[in-house]
Order: sequence, then C-alpha cells, then structure tokens
Amino acid sequence: MVKNLIVVASILLLACTLHAQTDPALLTVKGRPVPVSEFKYIYAKTNQDKADFSEKSLREYLELYTNFKLKVQKARDMRLDTIASLNSELEGYKKQLAKSYLEDKELTDKLIREAYDRMQLDVDVSHMVVNCDRNRPAADTLRAYNRASNWLKMIRKGADFNTIARDSSEDKFVKENGGNLGFITAMLPDGYYDIEKALYSAKVGDIIGPVRSNAGYHLLRLNGTRPARGEMEVNQILIRKGDTPEKHQQKKMRADSAYNALIAGEKWDAVCTKFSEDKTTSAKGGYLGFFGINRYQKAFEDAAFGLQNDGDYTKPVETTLGFHIIQRKSRRPIGSFDQLKRGLTERIKRDSRSETARQSMISQIKKEGQFMENSKVLAAWSAKQTDTVFHTFKWKPDPAKPQDVLFSYGADKKYTVADFEDFCQRSGRERMRGAGYPLQETINKLYKSWGDETALAFEESQLDKKYPEFKSLMREYEEGILLFEALKQNVWDRANSDSMGLQKYYDEELKMKYQWKERARVTFYTLKTDDIKVIAKVREMAAKKPAADVLKKFNKKGKPEVLTVMEKLYEKDKNKDLGALWKAGDMTETKTDAGTKTASFIKIEELVPPSPKQLSEARGYAVADYQDYLEKKWIQDLRKEYQVVIDEGVLKSLIKK
Repeated sequence: MVKNLIVVASILLLACTLHAQTDPALLTVKGRPVPVSEFKYIYAKTNQDKADFSEKSLREYLELYTNFKLKVQKARDMRLDTIASLNSELEGYKKQLAKSYLEDKELTDKLIREAYDRMQLDVDVSHMVVNCDRNRPAADTLRAYNRASNWLKMIRKGADFNTIARDSSEDKFVKENGGNLGFITAMLPDGYYDIEKALYSAKVGDIIGPVRSNAGYHLLRLNGTRPARGEMEVNQILIRKGDTPEKHQQKKMRADSAYNALIAGEKWDAVCTKFSEDKTTSAKGGYLGFFGINRYQKAFEDAAFGLQNDGDYTKPVETTLGFHIIQRKSRRPIGSFDQLKRGLTERIKRDSRSETARQSMISQIKKEGQFMENSKVLAAWSAKQTDTVFHTFKWKPDPAKPQDVLFSYGADKKYTVADFEDFCQRSGRERMRGAGYPLQETINKLYKSWGDETALAFEESQLDKKYPEFKSLMREYEEGILLFEALKQNVWDRANSDSMGLQKYYDEELKMKYQWKERARVTFYTLKTDDIKVIAKVREMAAKKPAADVLKKFNKKGKPEVLTVMEKLYEKDKNKDLGALWKAGDMTETKTDAGTKTASFIKIEELVPPSPKQLSEARGYAVADYQDYLEKKWIQDLRKEYQVVIDEGVLKSLIKK
C-alpha cells in the first residue's frame, strides 16, 4: 500500500515537473506565477499583426502586463474577488461564453446547410391529420397514431387519398382544399420539422406517415416539386368584386378598361391612380413590395410569378377580392448561402429542430463524462409517489434528503434522489401541469429535463479544463472585473472626490497647460421688433455707449420690453458668429426674423489677452490628468509593495528577431 502511494506521488510529481518545463513562469508577482503561455497568448491577441516578437516589443508589453498583474494582485489582497455583485457579474459572463461551447456546432452547421438546400425546392403537398397536441397523455397520442395508421392501410389497399382526407381529416380547411396544401417550402414553422424532413426525403407520388407535428399525426402525399420561386416585387391595380352578378360584371368591365388603357400606351401610375380601388396603394403606383409563395391567393401568385420581365403586367386576374392587374418590378431569387447563413442560424436556434443538436451534445457529454445511471433507484422512488399528491402543491421533498445515487459522472460527480426532488420542487408548474396524465409520464418528463440540465451544468464546469481558450477568456473576464473595481476605488473615485488634492495638483502641474487664447467679450443685442428705424437707433447708441445705457434708453418703465442683452466670451478662432471681426467696437450685421419680428446683432466690447484657465474652467481635462497621475503613483507604490521576478531566459526564448 505504502509502495503504491509512493509510486503515485512520484508520477504526479513528474507530471508537475514536465508541465513546469513545458510552460515555465515568465514572471511572478508576489509569488504568483504567470506562465509564458498566458503572456504569449495575450501579447499576440492584443498586438495582432503587430506582434512581431521582437525584443523591444516584448519588453514594452511585458512592462504593461506586469503593471496589470500588480493591480490585479492588489485587487485580490483587497478581497474584491469576494464581492457578491462582482462574482455575479462574472458568472453572467461565464454563462454567456459557455453557450457557444454547449452546442453541437457540427450538427448545427449541418442543420443550417440542410435548411438552405431545401429552400431551393418548393414541394406540392396534400395531407390529412388527426389532431393531437404534444401535451396530450400517451394514451391519446397512441389513439391518434393508430387512427392515422389505419388511414394508411386503407390507402395501400386502394382507397382514394383525397376521399379519405375530405371524409376524415380534422384539418379545418379540408372542405375547401380537399387536403391539398399547394406548394410549400423550407423552413416549415416550428414544430413541423419532421414533416419537412419526410417531404424532402420522399419521391413524387409517395404516401408518407404517420408523421408527428405540434398539431397531431399526418399522412402526406408528395404531389410534385419545382425550383423555388423566391420572391417577386410587384405593383397592382385592384378592382374590387361586385356583390351582385350585375355589379360583378361591371367590375370585370372596369378591369378590362384599365387593362386596355395600358395596352393603348397609358402610363402605369396614371392608370393605377384612375382605376385602382386599393386606396392604400393607388397613390404609390399600387406598390405591394416583395412577397413569396403562399402569401397571396394561388391565382394571384401564379400570375405574378408567370411574368418574365421587369415591367411586364398581367391581364386581369380574378381572386376572391376582385380583379387584379399585376406588374412585375423585380424578381429576387433565393440568396446565396453566405447571404442567408446568419438569418438561418438565428431561426434554427429558435426552432425546436435545434433540440436535435442539443440532444446530440448531451449524448456526447454523457459519453465523455463516463455517465452511469441507476434506473432501479428511480423506479423505487417513483413507486413511492402518488398521483393525488405529486401533481399538487401539497408535494414536498423528503426532509431526510435521501442520498441514493440516481446517476453520476465519473467517480466524483454524483446526483442523488435529494437533488432530483429539489428539481421537482423548482419545477412546480410543470409538475402540477401533469394532473390528469399518468404519474409515470410526469416523472419521466421531469427526470429527462433534470438529466439534460445537469449534463449541461456538468459540461460547463469542465470547460476550463477541456478548452484552453475558454480558460483564457474567463481569466481575462475575472481579472478585468477586478481591475475595473480596483481602479474605481484607488484612482477614479479618488480623483473625483479629492477636491483639495485635485486643486493642489492643478496649481502645481496643470495651470500653464490649460490656457485661454485671446478672447473677445461680446454683447448680444436682441430687439423684439424688426422696425428698421428702431434697429438703426439701437445700433447707433450701442456703438458709443455701454449695454446698460442702451437698455435704460430703450426699455421704458411700464412699457413692453423692447431690448434684451446677453454677455459672452468668445475664444479666438472658435466661433462662427463673429466671422472675420476681431476688434473692440466691431459689430456684426443685423439679422432679422420675419416670422418672430425680431432682430439681433453682436458687438465686440473688448479683447481679453491670453490667460490660464481656472480649475472650474478645465475640470474635465484636469480630472483625467489627475487620474493618470494617481494611477502612475499607485503603480510605483505597488512595485515597492510587491516583489516582481522576471525570468530573462524565458523571455529571451520568445524573441524571434
């Protein structure tokens, strides 16, 4: 036994030694090592194409990175890594980052390509359905499946598909369409992926099914295929149908008149304005924009897509709305894969077909994580539950917290009955929704959901071990959060709150840095009249007298105010109001506003020589400078407080030129 322990210890020591040799510390801060791999990664990431690994570049960046590590070390010593809000923020980053790792990327890419390839083909489909949503009990689901299977047997024995559809299908539109859905195309709506998969795998004439959807069980017949139509951009002239045979005939004649006017050479817009009864579009040339298949009635769609050239128009086409003359503006085929990939990716992630990729990932997690399950424990626990309690708010987890293991990952990660009971309590809504369904169905659904949740949580806990880039990014997030908080407390907040320190620093270091150029003290004169004579009198007096005298002269007590003045300082070359004027006594031309019946002009009273700005006049810049000063001083203090050791041999091994 002792011998075995010595052997194991020796192996572990050798492994640690080998790792240290392959990834030695480039520097240590307060005894905390920074592996060369970490520095190399962050150097290349930060500098990108400028990362030439020259000695000058490496030493300059090492200086910056050492300062960064000093601040992070101080943050740890300040115990900022124990602040709950910061840890919560870090956990949020981790969850967000983990999402891209917790999916089967290969299968997701396959689903995206699959959807795009299917979009190249429209399929003509007939169907019949037994309604049964996915939340129905297993017994109802089985009855629906058996009924659809019986239809299939009847058809294979010679029964007519359309007849069975009209007589038996529970599709509410079957009486109108006989079960024929016309042409449809991928992607089908969420919950209909199995139907899409079946149709695009079939041959024309095949009877397919029963196939499950969110609605129920379907039998399908593939009637035909065609290249995808894409989208058509059209204008229309609409003559609405009449409500009697006589009026309907009159409407048809009106549509024919509009068509004949176009044939005779009249402009489309003029004919549209004159004849179209679609008031929302007639003023815009009847513009309807782009549309794809199944948006409008079949007659309208077929006529529009039958137009061969931009500018072509149809004869009057009748629909349930009336008579349409359709003009083609442009046709837009299915875009390239690169154009559509991003949109398809988002749609597939929202679509239930993405569950395929999710379950694939979960299976892979279980395989790699050495998943072991004890079905007997679940069966024994299930046998103790009763429908009348488990499906109600009365059910509570066993306070004894049973530790029987339901499943495990490897030798260390075990999930117990108590863990499952906690999940069942958290999932109270789903548990109580099971009322009316067999108890075991509810338990199985909850167990499956819990198993999926724990698999993904287990994988998330392994990401930093499996993916070096994930570990690096999480380290960056963590140290970035700590650095931000440390800077906030030691530099930024201090710079804003330390009024005396800021004033002292400004007086000693910045007063000559922030200077006013020569400035002009000006007076804005605003008259509440545009009377030329009054304006002339005000300007004449303003040229000779101070603004106070002018105000006293023209604003009489007890009478409406005629004149207002406002004084400002303008820095040279930083104003547009004065134009080229820059001499004491100069006045701008008078501007008048006919709408408000006012007038205004500016007089330069005096030129003020250059002078230093007061702190209040340069506070924003001064605070930023003071922050820089405090940060530099802080780094100096940290270098005195913490020992930094750089391994020159390791550094030189990175130099490439």
